This record gives sequence, C-alpha cells and structure tokens, in this order.
Amino acid sequence: MAMTLITTNTSSGAASSSFTSSIDSTYKLYIFKFYDLNPATDEVKFTFQANAASQSGYNETITSTFFTARHNENDVTADMYYGTAHDQAQGTSFQQLAFVGSDADMSVAGELFLFNPSNTTYMKHFYCTLNCSHHDDVSHNNYITGYFNTTAAITNIQFKMDSGNMDGTIKMYGVG
Repeated sequence: MAMTLITTNTSSGAASSSFTSSIDSTYKLYIFKFYDLNPATDEVKFTFQANAASQSGYNETITSTFFTARHNENDVTADMYYGTAHDQAQGTSFQQLAFVGSDADMSVAGELFLFNPSNTTYMKHFYCTLNCSHHDDVSHNNYITGYFNTTAAITNIQFKMDSGNMDGTIKMYGVG
C-alpha cells in the first residue's frame, strides 16, 4: 500500500500543531511523522489528543501504556522501564509521548499510527514510537500504545508541549 502525504505542519514558536481537516474515511490508516521537534521550554512533555466529530476541547477518553529504552551520554544509565506515570486508564488528558529538553541539540523524532479513525463501530487504536533527547542528556526510545474509547469518528488531532512553544515539522500521511 502506498503512503500519501496529506498535510505538512511546520511550526516556529507555535503553541501546538493541529490537524483539523482530511482525517476522514479516505484512509484506514493515518501516520503522523515528527521531524526535529524542539521545545522552547526545558523539561517538557510532548503530548497529543483528539476530538471526535463535532466535538471540541481535545479530551477524548484514552487508555494507554508507555515504556522506554534509555541510554545516558556518560554511559551511567542504560535500561528499559515501564512508565506507569505516563499511562492513562480511561483518562481524558493529553497523552504523553516524550519528555524532552530544550537545548539546541535536543529534539523529538518519530511517528504515530492512528487506525481507522472514521469507523463508527469500534474504538480507535494508536501506537507511537519515537526517539527524544531528555533534558539530562539521556536518549530515550519511547513506545506508546492505546486507544480512544469512542465509537464516534476521530476528526482532529493536536500535538503540543505541555508548556511553552515548539519548533519543528509534523507530516500527516494516509495509507491505503
């Protein structure tokens, strides 16, 4: 199956990156690719949330899990852990995808897959894998998976840091 580029959002000092059109029944799979997202504020969370059709507020119910492999520049930390504090169990908060520093050489890069968002029978599954530079010089490879617990179509997705603005590019692709 071919990937079709739908939209490119390039941010420079933006509070968020929102995809408010073109998430529809055209594709069964949407992929969001993150390219060098760098926050203006140090030690912030890169997050996302969705709106169902005709809804606002980016507060859909999420159940998720989060784990990471990490390695410190000075070779002191090298492990894998399950981040229970980053999970949601029927929560409506923005889902954490990464914890990142604001140094010039720190950023987030990766991708998020959203499955069949226009389906009105089943919940909407997602998974994300990305690499980020943690504020204390640790490389994290994060794995997040979960679902939006709604049978309504998901039509909007928003990405943002939990504090401050960001620079970088997010591209949305359709697969089908």
